[in-house]
Amino acid sequence: MPQPIAQDQSRTLRSPQDLARAGLVALDAVPGLKAVAARYATAITPAMASLINKEDPADPIGLQYIPNVAELITAPHELEDPTADAPFTPLKGVVHRYPDRALLKPLLACPVYCRFCFRREKVGPDGGLLSEAELQEAFAWFEANAAIREVILTGGDPLMLSARRLGEILGRLAGMAHIESLRIHTRVPVADPARITAALVAALRQTKPVFIAVHANHAREFTPDAAQAVARLADAGVPLLGQSVLLRGVNDDASAMEALLRAMIRNRIKPYYLHSLDAAPGTARFQVPEVDGLALMAALRGRLPGHALPLFVRETPMGGGKKPVA
Repeated sequence: MPQPIAQDQSRTLRSPQDLARAGLVALDAVPGLKAVAARYATAITPAMASLINKEDPADPIGLQYIPNVAELITAPHELEDPTADAPFTPLKGVVHRYPDRALLKPLLACPVYCRFCFRREKVGPDGGLLSEAELQEAFAWFEANAAIREVILTGGDPLMLSARRLGEILGRLAGMAHIESLRIHTRVPVADPARITAALVAALRQTKPVFIAVHANHAREFTPDAAQAVARLADAGVPLLGQSVLLRGVNDDASAMEALLRAMIRNRIKPYYLHSLDAAPGTARFQVPEVDGLALMAALRGRLPGHALPLFVRETPMGGGKKPVA
């Protein structure tokens, strides 16, 4: 069998050929994966690539990031817009589903591209960056809607922005009298911890509270580098929340989920949401029946303190928002 070509471990892997050179997929798998790459973006940072057990096709880190030809199969229940963003998008980059809060998506680039992402049709390396005019239109919309009390920056991953740009966006929003708090949803602290620089932390210091929701799905994602990145945020007084997706083969047993939640608590992250998988195209291999998710949560009660238990939620149809699974 041909040996993988030595790979530059300092750069993000962005193609099936990159993955083969790194030994993460077989060379004969590359042609099939090119069809996947033509539809869905691929990116695995050095931090995440170093965690993947190349000898284990069921490695829980690899499952999250390595593309699979099964992604080209759309199950009957899967939807291109499973969270129904489109009907609640009053203008580009803004989603307004709840009365008192709205999303701002300043860009659609991410450090890594999760194979189960509910926005997988939209995100990618081209960035989807709002132009200056589009961003100003979004600010004007927020200023005109006094019922909005919280703005949630998402995308894409807002921490892919430069510290200067992020600080400008947060400052503009924090300056609106009716906005009480800001929130950022991100993979960066675990997927690309080197991006959590002193300049970025400084950009988070605003006149209004800035919460960060850290997305992690497995305890191994909390590497020493990730722990240091999270500590920089926590030491700066940034409140940290944890969110995860319930994924078959990644965290769908009590031991794996307990380890993940304990890793969050050790790193001063309050577990916030455990999401039932959104029905994005080509993600059926990750689906865990909600009855199994409920059993998992029941098994964790008593094994973990109450503050370590997230709320198990699902997106309701037609843009009804998140509701507890019960």
